[in-house]
Amino acid sequence: MYSDKKNILQLVALLKAHRINDIVLCPGSRNAPIIQTLANHPFFNCRAVTDERSAGFFAMGLALQSNKPAVVCCTSGTALLNIHPAVAEAFYQQIPLIVVSADRPAAWIGQADGQTLPQPDVFGTLVKKSVNLPEIRTGEDEWYCNRLINEALLETDHHGKGPVHINVPVSEPLFGFTAENLPPARTISRIQGLKAFSENRNDIASRWSEYTKCIIIAGQSALSFTFEKETDEILNGHFVLLAEHLNNGTVPGTPVKNFDVLLYAFTDKQTENLTPELLITYGGHVVSKRLKKFLRSHPPKEHWHISADGKIIDLYGSLTTVVEADPCAFAAEIASLFKNRPAPEYPWLWKNLAKAIPEPNLPYSEISAIGALVKQLPENSVLHLGNSSIVRYAQLFSIPDTVEVFCNRGTSGIEGSLSAAVGYASASDKLNFIVIGDLSFFYDMNALWNGQVDNNLRILLLNNGGGEIFQTLPGFEMTGQTHRFVTGTHNASAEGWAVECGFIYRGIHNEKELNEALPSFIQSGFSNQPMLSEVFTDKAEDVRLLKEYYHQIKNI
Repeated sequence: MYSDKKNILQLVALLKAHRINDIVLCPGSRNAPIIQTLANHPFFNCRAVTDERSAGFFAMGLALQSNKPAVVCCTSGTALLNIHPAVAEAFYQQIPLIVVSADRPAAWIGQADGQTLPQPDVFGTLVKKSVNLPEIRTGEDEWYCNRLINEALLETDHHGKGPVHINVPVSEPLFGFTAENLPPARTISRIQGLKAFSENRNDIASRWSEYTKCIIIAGQSALSFTFEKETDEILNGHFVLLAEHLNNGTVPGTPVKNFDVLLYAFTDKQTENLTPELLITYGGHVVSKRLKKFLRSHPPKEHWHISADGKIIDLYGSLTTVVEADPCAFAAEIASLFKNRPAPEYPWLWKNLAKAIPEPNLPYSEISAIGALVKQLPENSVLHLGNSSIVRYAQLFSIPDTVEVFCNRGTSGIEGSLSAAVGYASASDKLNFIVIGDLSFFYDMNALWNGQVDNNLRILLLNNGGGEIFQTLPGFEMTGQTHRFVTGTHNASAEGWAVECGFIYRGIHNEKELNEALPSFIQSGFSNQPMLSEVFTDKAEDVRLLKEYYHQIKNI
C-alpha cells in the first residue's frame, strides 16, 4: 500500500513515467510516507544509506555510472543541508542528481518546531531547478504539483545535465497508507530541436494520423516572419488557425480572429463537436479568457508548445510536449506530416461560424469609437492598445494587415501603457495611434511630460469616468460605496494637461463630433503637433450596449 498524500503519489508516479528508478533512501519520519511508496513499488531499485552526506555522493555515483538521473531522498531539517556538498559536486560535474526532501508545512517554519528550517531554494544557484510542491487539496493544486515535478525532472537533462531539488511538504498524519495504486499522472516531454523531432517522426506521424480536429494558436508576437507557400496552404487546410491582433501576422493561412466572440455563441453541441484533439501553440500571451476556459474545460488529447527556449508553458492545463525550436521552422515540419492527408471538415466548421458573427454596429459609445478608428487606420501605421477593456474591444473589429499592434500583455497591468507607446513612437518613422482608457491614461500621464513626444503621435483617450471592465465582472454585484472604490470613479479631463504638453486637443461628446474629428486625426501625413482626442461616454450606457451586442450574438 502507498501513502495517501497526493503530492507524494504524483511524485512517485512521475518518477516512474520518466523512467527514473535508482533511489537512495535516508532514514527519517517526515519522509517515511515517501519511503513507503518508493520502497514498495517493484519498478524502483532502492538502496538504504543512513548518513545524508554519504547518501548524496552515493546517488551521484549511481547517476555517473548509468548516465541517468538518480534520486536521494531525505527527511526534513538539517538532514537536507548535509546533501549540499554532493549537490555542489554534481552541479559542477553536470551530473543529473535529484534531491527529494520531505518538509514540514510552511506554517511551522520558524515556530520553534522540531527539524524545521526554510528548505525551498536552500541550494541556491547550485541546482538547475528547485521546486516546492503544494499539498494537494484541489484540482488546481494537483495540476500545479504535476507541472512542477515535470519541470524539475526535465531540467536534469536540458542544455546540459545537473542536479535539481524537489521539496515535498507533508502534513500530519504521516502514516496513512491507503492508496492501492499510483494515480495516472500526465507526463510532459521535451524535444530539443528539429533533429530530435525527426528521430521520432514516424511515431508522431502515426499518432497524429488519428486526429482530424487540430488547432494552432499563435500568441502575442512582436516578430515578423512569413511561411513558405506550401506550408501556408497545408496548415490552412488541416488546422483551425486562431490569432489575435497582437500576433501581428505571424501565423500561416487565414486565421480566425474573432474566436472570443465565437466561443460565447457556442451551443453545448457545438462545444462538443469543436473541441480539438491536437493543439499546437507558440508565441506569447493570449488575451481571450473564453479560449482559456474552453480549452481548460475541454482538453485536447495532446498539446504541443513550440518555443525557442523550450520553457514549460502550460496555459491550458493539458501540455504534453514542448519542442525547443523556431516556430516558423517547426511549421514546415508539421506541414510535411499532413501533406498527403485529405483535408478535414473541421477547419471550415470554425471558419463558417466565425463569418456569421457580425462586428458591433452600435450607437455612440466607447466600443463604436474604437471601431470607427481601427477600421480606418492608415496602412503601415502602428496601433498601441491599453489593457483591460480596450484590447478586448479592439479584437471585435477587423484591422488592416499592414498595421502593427502592441499592448503590454506581459503582466497586463495599466501602469506604463502610455509610456511604452510613447517610447516606441519616439523611435518610429510611422504614425503611431494609442487607444487608451481613462484610468490607464491618468495613472501614466507623466508619459506626456518627459519631453520625448513627437508629432507622429495620436492618442484616442476613452473617458467614461472610471474602470468600465470592473462593472462586467461576473458574480460581483457592487454597492454604491464599493463601486466608487473598485472602478476608480472620477470626473477628470485630460484637456489642460494635453494642451500644456503641446498636443492639439479635441473633446468629443457625441457621434457627430466623433465623425468630424476622425478625418484629421487619422490623416496619413504628420501634423505640426501631436494630437489627443478625448472621447467622453457614459459608463452605464457603454456596459448596456456591450451586453446588447452579446445578446445579439447569442441569438444568431
